[in-house]
This record gives sequence, structure tokens and C-alpha cells, in this order.
Amino acid sequence: MFSRMPGERLSIRDNAAVGRFHGVSASNGQAVPERHTESKTKKEESGCRCWFQKACPCCFRRQSSSYDVSGDVDGVAAGDGEKEEPTPLTPTGDTELDGEDASSSNSIFFFFSPSFSSELTLAVRSVDLLSRKSDRNKAEHHTDQYNSDQLIIRRGQTFQIELDLSRPFNPNTDKLHLEMKTGPLPQVSKRTHIIIPLVDELQDESWEAKIVEQNVNRVRLSVNSPITAVIGKYKLTITTQYLKTGETTTHDHDKDIYMLFNPWCEDDMVYMEGEKELKEYVLNDTGRIYYGTEKQIGARTWNFGQFDEGILEACLFVLDNSEVPPSGRGDPVNVVRVVSAMINSPDDLGVLEGNWSGNYAGGMSPTAWSGSVEILRQYHREGGKPVKYGQCWVFSGVTTTVLRCLGIPTRSVTNFQSAHDTDVSLTTDVYFDENMEPIHHLNSDSVWNFHVWNDCWMARPDLPAGLGGWQAVDSTPQETSHGTFRCGPASLAAIRTGQVYLKFDTPFVFAEVNSDKIYWQRNLDGTFSQIHSEKKAVGHCISTKAVGSDERVDITNLYKYPEGSEEERIAVETACRYGSKPDVYSSPIAEDVRVEVRMEGEGPRMGGDAQLKIVVKNNSSQPRRTTLHSQVAVMYYTGVLKDTVKKDTLNILEWVLPYTQYQNQLVDQAALMMTLSGRVSETQQVLANQTSFRLRTPDLNIEPIGEAYVGKEMSAKITFTNPLPCTLRNVVIRVEGLGLRDLHPIKVGDVSKHANVTVTEHFVPTIAGKRKLVASLDCRQLTQVHGVADIDVQESHFFEDVSFVCLTR
Repeated sequence: MFSRMPGERLSIRDNAAVGRFHGVSASNGQAVPERHTESKTKKEESGCRCWFQKACPCCFRRQSSSYDVSGDVDGVAAGDGEKEEPTPLTPTGDTELDGEDASSSNSIFFFFSPSFSSELTLAVRSVDLLSRKSDRNKAEHHTDQYNSDQLIIRRGQTFQIELDLSRPFNPNTDKLHLEMKTGPLPQVSKRTHIIIPLVDELQDESWEAKIVEQNVNRVRLSVNSPITAVIGKYKLTITTQYLKTGETTTHDHDKDIYMLFNPWCEDDMVYMEGEKELKEYVLNDTGRIYYGTEKQIGARTWNFGQFDEGILEACLFVLDNSEVPPSGRGDPVNVVRVVSAMINSPDDLGVLEGNWSGNYAGGMSPTAWSGSVEILRQYHREGGKPVKYGQCWVFSGVTTTVLRCLGIPTRSVTNFQSAHDTDVSLTTDVYFDENMEPIHHLNSDSVWNFHVWNDCWMARPDLPAGLGGWQAVDSTPQETSHGTFRCGPASLAAIRTGQVYLKFDTPFVFAEVNSDKIYWQRNLDGTFSQIHSEKKAVGHCISTKAVGSDERVDITNLYKYPEGSEEERIAVETACRYGSKPDVYSSPIAEDVRVEVRMEGEGPRMGGDAQLKIVVKNNSSQPRRTTLHSQVAVMYYTGVLKDTVKKDTLNILEWVLPYTQYQNQLVDQAALMMTLSGRVSETQQVLANQTSFRLRTPDLNIEPIGEAYVGKEMSAKITFTNPLPCTLRNVVIRVEGLGLRDLHPIKVGDVSKHANVTVTEHFVPTIAGKRKLVASLDCRQLTQVHGVADIDVQESHFFEDVSFVCLTR
């Protein structure tokens, strides 16, 4: 037995420093010569203590850093070829036996041999995904707005994680790789099981990891993903291996990693240039949705809420509920098509059940929604049960939320006088009998007062060059596409030029925005003749929210050339060649008399008489005589007529519809359709015109009270005036605001005719910044009443300081 000589330095690289008991061999199996010590008694006592510590480690705790493996852990010293000695096992805590201090200079140290596999195995003790809002991952990946402590990253961009290992990592003797898996059946061939090797230098376009920092047992990895990576939720596994023994360990991390599309990456298909545009179309969690008619455009604020708690999980749940496997989620064209199908419910139990009946028992009236958050949460919470009820603006609002949440630039778009072509003729057809009465069972085509869908931004490598950019996507269930209720993505560039033969669903969207309205009259032999055409009947004031403001911007020019221009006419005729009535333009009809309908100012208001002016223009040099017949019907905003409320033969050109004739007939959007028909006596020219209009409703006025600070209660006063000469029954006002409060109903009850109502709502802001408080009114007699207030929420430091001062006093 040997101990240190006084002043002698002990080194783990010195073979002679290996202390042992008699008969115990060193790690190489060779006996080590004994050296005499100054005190045999102390030597024996210390040796017994060390032997006892080896035999009973529960009585003597071992320091976690009791060895050094900075070189070859199997004993080869780096660079000198000498055998590296095992590290001494030093006791910690109270190690005295019989009053002896084990840490005294005369103690004998017992050395464990590195052949013990438990000392050599490299294992992962813990993983830090660096997923806090303050960590660089979320800032660099533009995901710091997500209300989640999970790691949320964008593909095609490196991210960093930290590993805490059982000992320092030695690249000469250790191997390490990561595995990421997504979906129920991950497969390497499907790119849903990813094996990520450790490399010296990262390369683009591949899954790789590199050690960028090492501090004793802790290493930081920079991990790269390709721009084609499948989006979704991944499970992370780290595998380590010690090459000398071949022993491996695996560590399954308990937190998920979320991968999104990356519109900031130039190589991603959804790349969008311009920070202002990215801030608007990806990062803005509120927006404006437009409705009404082209002459009476209304706007409402919508809370998209794509960063709200639980929404990312809900959006991925929507994808999981589709029949498309996770391997198909790398292509944004495919993902958008899936989302278009899954937001509606008819054939796949999607998010929203559409209802245009006016009876919303068992659910929420479509006009009562003011945001997507509660809809998606409810769908997720109830395991995929469709939420009741939605109409086009609700479908569009939820689609914007889902696509922005997944990283695809998206906006809600409203088309006024939006055609619904049911027979792929690429025309909107209106049929009359021999007496110029509408033939209702043939008039399946319709023109909606307005229709809301979405534009999303992406490259289209599946189409000819030049057709990328904005793509139209429609989640409202109207017509099936390949057997499923969905529409798009259809290139706006293809729609504009009439290239309706290009996928997906370009003919349907073209007809919505640029079809001609063709009037047909039945002949005595049962055939039909084209008697009139309107070339500017559909696709007006196509609107979306402006970048960086709440203003409306008209994007009609993106969908079609100026009405009547040579380019626009060529596009229409090009498109119709691929429709079911390719010869519709073979017999042009001369016209010299025109009829149109005008309204004063913003148009009629709810609760009053509706007044319109009918103008007949004679463009010939000869006098013309005509008689006009008018028919006004209550209309769903989709263009479907409910009931006729008034018929007239017009001898005067001032037309009035009294309130008493429509008060009990209106449906959700308070929309009406006037149909005019007539014939010019001298030329037998047929006159035809259809004009839709709505009765304007009042707004809710929201007035914030006091200044807004995080964590401090504040109030808002909501006022409303009943415009009707009758009592509103069972009025409910619903209030919500991202970072202000969740959707909250306020039961107002009955409101007398022309009465004023004031309610005060109390809430506590939770997020600093510019927020919007949105309110909507819901009752049977009056819809589309809503309001919005901007609230600038400040951080709460001031109030925390004041509270502290008051307490110290």
C-alpha cells in the first residue's frame, strides 16, 4: 500500500500514482509495485476506509465530478501516447471514521478503474430547448408572439438547444445524433422520421447539427432544417454512443417541437418580401372583414388570434383530422387545399357548420362571432365536433387564423356582386319565360351581395412561370372540387388572364369575379334565346385590409383588367371557350337604351323607408318608349331570394319601399334585390337589370374609461340606439379582445323602440401593446351591429412601484 510522499504531487497521468490494496490489479491487469509510507497505521486505516467506501457506496457519497475525461477516456493521454490513470474516488460530506479526517494530507486515495461502464457511458441528463420568450430561438424565428412555452421554429433556419451530459463530450470516442418524429407512423422514407447527424460544419438544404459551445458537461447544438421540412409537431430523441464499448443510450424529451412554414426564408415556397407585408399578413392577429353591397360597404373588426393560447395546437388538430398524411405537409399548396376543405363540415366533419336558414337554434348566429379563437378552441376541446354556425366571413376569418398560424401569409378578401356559377358555363345565367317572368327552377346561378374568401401567398412550381404570388382560397362550401367541398388555391394571375384550365378551381373563381350576366328568354318551341347581356354585372370593389392600417384597399385590378377594356374582354372570351356554353358570344346584341338604379348617399337605413332612383338613358338620336316592371325580394346575402315584398309597373322613376312592407321579412344581412325588366317599343330591345342593396344598421359605440395598464382593471362603456320602431327582444352583446378578455356575453334583454342602451364592461388587460376591444350585438330583429375600440395597454411597472411605496409607509 502506498500513500503520497510529503511534497509529492499526485497526477492521474502518473502510473506510479495508482494506489491499490494488496492483490487488487490496476486497469491494465498488471500488478503495480508497492511504495513505503511514513505511517503504516494511518495507511491501513485509510485503506480500510476506502475499501469500505467501495464495498458500500451508500455510506460514502461520490462527487459527480470525480474524474476527468478531457483526453482519451480509455487511458490514452492525448498527444503523448502514455496511459492515462484512473481518477481518484474522493468522499464527500461527513466521511470521518473513528475521528479520522479522510481529507487529511496523510489519507490514501482509492482509484476506480475506467473499465467500469457506468463511468464511461455518455448519457443525456436533461435537454433545454431554449424555448422561453426571451431566448434567441423565438426572436430569430419570429415566434415570440405565440402564447406558449414550447419550442416553435420555422423551417429552413437553424435553431439551438442545450444538452446536459453525464460527462464531457469527446469527439474522438463519442457519437451523438438527434431524431425527430412527427405523425402516428413516422418513416424515414416519408420524411416524418428525421435522423440528424452531428457534423463539423452545417450545410444548407439538410438536417444537421453542430456543437457550437461546450462547457464541461454542457453542450450547445445548432440544428439546421431544410426548407422542404414537413410542418407539424415533432418528438425529439437524442442518442449517444461510446465507441470503445459500443454502448448506447437514448433520451426521449418530454416537450414537443413545432415546425412552421417560413415566409422570411427566401427558399421557402411561402417567402414574402417586405417586413411591412410580413407584419400584416403573418404577424397581425386582428383585421377587417368587409360586407354589404358595393355602394354600401360595411366593415367589421375580426380577432384572428393566431398566437392565442391553444390555437397552434388546435390548428394542427385540424390537419390531423383530415385524411391527408403528415408526409404531405411540406407543400403549402397541399396544406392550403386541406385547410380549405377542413374549415367547413359537410363531408369531413370540419371546423364550422354552415347555416343560411335564419334559424340558429343549438348554436351561435354567424353574425354574433367576432373572432376565430373560441371557434377553434371549441372544435379542439370537443374532439372535432363541428361548431355551429358559420357563413362566408366566419369561414374566411377562421381560414386566415389557421394559415397565418402555420406560417402562410394570408388575408381575408371580399368580392361584391359575387357570382355563383353552378354549371361551369363561366356565365351567370338568368332565365325568363315567354312573358318575361323569371323561371325560378332554372335560375340556379346567383349573385351574392358579397362573398368573403381568402388570398394566400406562395410560389406555384406546379404551374407555368409567372403564376405564383397571391392565390385565391375559399373555405365556404359552395361547389365540390374533386369530390370535396373546397376551392383553390387558384392563381390570381391566371384568373386575371382567363387561364381557367389551370388548377385549382380557377373557373369557379373566375366566374365569381368576371362572368357576364346573360339573360335568356324561352321561345314558344321551348328553346331559349339570348336577349340581353350585362358585361359589368359581377366582381366589384374587391376589398381587403390595407397593410399597416385599418383602411380598405381595392384589389379588383389583381383579379381582372379594367371593365370593358380590350384585355378584359379577351380574358372573358378566352375563359368561356373552356365553359359549358362556348358559343354564348356568337350573336352580339345592339343596345341603345340603358337602365340603372341609383341611391342617395350611403343608402337606405334600417327602420325607415327605402328610396331608390331609376334612371333610363336613351343613347340613340330617336325617341324611345318603354315600360318597366319592378320586383323587390328579400335576399340572403348569397343571392338566394326568400320572398317578394313588392311588385310595380313603373310610370315614374322615384321608387319607395315603406318600412311596413319589409319589417317582418328581412333575414341576416337586411339585403334586398330589385329586378327590373322591360322592352323598348320601337326596337323591341329588352331591358333587364338586377340591383341589390342593404338597409344600413347602426354601430355599437365603445368608449374606454381611464388608462390601460397590464394587470390593472379598467372599463369600457358600450352604447347603442335601437333604430327600429319596435322592441328588440333578448338582446345580447358579446365582447372580446385579444390580451384584454375572452369572449364574454352581456345579456341586455329587451330594448324599446328608438331607446338608448348603455352597458359598462370591466376587464383586466394581460398583454401590453395596441389592442382592440370588439363588441357585437345579437338579436333576432337586428343583425350586423358591432363596434371596435383601440386600447393602448401600458406595462404595469408604475403601479407596482406605487404599491410598494404605499406598503412601506
